[in-house]
Amino acid sequence: MTQTLMDRALIEEATKKSGLIWVHGSDGPPRALWHVWHEGAACLLGDGPGEQPFTGLGLTDGGDATVSVRSKDKGGRLVTWPARVTELAPGSDSWQAVVGELKAKRLNTPDAEQVTERWARECRVLRLEPAGAPGELPDGSLAAVPPATPATTRRPIPAALPKLLRPGRKKRGAGRA
Repeated sequence: MTQTLMDRALIEEATKKSGLIWVHGSDGPPRALWHVWHEGAACLLGDGPGEQPFTGLGLTDGGDATVSVRSKDKGGRLVTWPARVTELAPGSDSWQAVVGELKAKRLNTPDAEQVTERWARECRVLRLEPAGAPGELPDGSLAAVPPATPATTRRPIPAALPKLLRPGRKKRGAGRA
């Protein structure tokens, strides 16, 4: 399939505006990953402590992946495109340029001053370059069961909470003269 100028524009604009992309490598289910768009490709950082995991996706240098882009406004799928995966060598010119963009977009990093050195030692930077025309959108939802995790957000509510939320409750000292 050849990629037209309109296909390229759709891929670039949709991917630039989306905060997350869904990446499906050669292994495992697709995973949502944050990225930056840099010089014609989606660039990802991961596989290090405290960073997004690529493990189980099968993203290897020279391999292929499929990227699905969602709408930032509505959350629905806008476009799905094939990608060629390139792993950037730490310290190379292209790695430095991409890491500069990633650092600017990375939120809540605990070591902002030394983050690029840590990324060079412990992480992988991948470049997903469009490798063809967007595919047809599937009819189904493609929903999948989330991966198992020890994380939880459910806890019992405090015993006093129902009393505190009861309507018509007056604050202490209110109404006293």
